[in-house]
Amino acid sequence: MPDPREIVLRDVDPQLTSLVRGLGDRQDQPGRTIIGISGSPGSGKSTLAAAVAAALGEAAVYLPMDGYHLADVELRRQGLLGRKGAPETFDAYGYARLLRDIRAETEHTIYAPNFERTIEQPLAGAIAILPEHRIVVTEGNYLLVDAAEWGAVRRQLDEVWHVLADQAVRAERLVARHILFGKTPEAAASWIARVDDPNAVLIESRREWADRILDLSQWTLNREG
Repeated sequence: MPDPREIVLRDVDPQLTSLVRGLGDRQDQPGRTIIGISGSPGSGKSTLAAAVAAALGEAAVYLPMDGYHLADVELRRQGLLGRKGAPETFDAYGYARLLRDIRAETEHTIYAPNFERTIEQPLAGAIAILPEHRIVVTEGNYLLVDAAEWGAVRRQLDEVWHVLADQAVRAERLVARHILFGKTPEAAASWIARVDDPNAVLIESRREWADRILDLSQWTLNREG
């Protein structure tokens, strides 16, 4: 039977082979290892994070940042609903506190929120970080952004891997995602131009601060990125 780590790596940057194996070697070390994966909308970061956690088996858990989206009611109060997904529409300090607690508390289960795409809202208590989870693979757009709240997040991460994808590939993925969750093709294109692409400019301006850069342009995705 093939090593599940090799399955994850098919058609992906070959750097990933040694990176995933290196993570597997950390599972017997004291404490927890928290790896962050950053990237622009549609780059494949969530697909990669989930795949890496799955390859590492029962010792690892996948934790998306999207559970810290502010709810629509709060975005509406702040006048930010039309910018949902921008850095200021997340509870970054709350996310940083969760990561700090995950690092410090290793004997009891910690519950984390997730983001439910079918209703486009965060969902509390949806992810269990169990004591046996020695490696946490988290992902989000803004892990490298130079702002106090995102700096608080970065300090809780042992490493950040940044994923790249060709602009045309990302656009195709984003249009398909927005249509899947209810937008018309016209509305999807408008949202990408008005929200996703400006966010991508900010995200990519910080990629040189990553510990590793991986190109996923040629990877066939089965999930949103």
